Amino acid sequence: MSGPRTVRYGADPNQFGELSLPEGTPRGVAVVIHGGFWRARYDLSLGRPLAADLVSHGWAAWNIEYRRVGNGGGVPATLDDVAAAIDALAGLALDVDLDLGRVVTIGHSAGGHLATWAASRGRYERWPADVDVSGVVAQAGVLDLRSAYDERLGAGAVGAFLGHPPGRDDDPADPFRQIPLDVPVHCVHAVDDDTVPVEQSRAYVAAATAAGARAGLTEVDGDHFVVIDADSDVWRRTLEVLGDL
Repeated sequence: MSGPRTVRYGADPNQFGELSLPEGTPRGVAVVIHGGFWRARYDLSLGRPLAADLVSHGWAAWNIEYRRVGNGGGVPATLDDVAAAIDALAGLALDVDLDLGRVVTIGHSAGGHLATWAASRGRYERWPADVDVSGVVAQAGVLDLRSAYDERLGAGAVGAFLGHPPGRDDDPADPFRQIPLDVPVHCVHAVDDDTVPVEQSRAYVAAATAAGARAGLTEVDGDHFVVIDADSDVWRRTLEVLGDL
């Protein structure tokens, strides 16, 4: 197991990621995308414990940073960065042993939004995908921007992220409007989450399965943050989900 290696994928100070590799051949690449309602005061340190544990279980972990609201982010810059960070794996694979046939995104809260969005990005001319996402784990993800806006999740975080109330022109940024995806999406969500209600995941999975997509939901006890506690049974279950994708 090697320590994290910081790799830049762009010129902005927030365009970088931390790549960690296990001993031996990785099982695949897990792209870790932190949450924080897309706001600048939250950073990739939130993803470090998960990245370290993923590496201990044989995964290569690519814990990414991106521009957020308050430091140049929001739509489309945040989406541009997530797309570029994932595509940067193609260059990294020239130097290190990475299986780009198994690239899974795993994200919490707003990171769950970005992890799920990333699987659809190749549909749009702005984000041609050099590296495909083969599966998604959304941990308490914000998966329907319109309902999240209506419910004022994160004290108006969706409006700040989009720069305005959501409308049809924002569909390319909204995972709920990308249903069905061509890859499996599994949601992990605590039933007592009062930050991002579990209904976000329930509604997404119901709509996705109705549309013929592969989607599942694991409901757990606890709050918004139990799903990113690397020492919890919830995380152990999430690792099993990740391995089955």
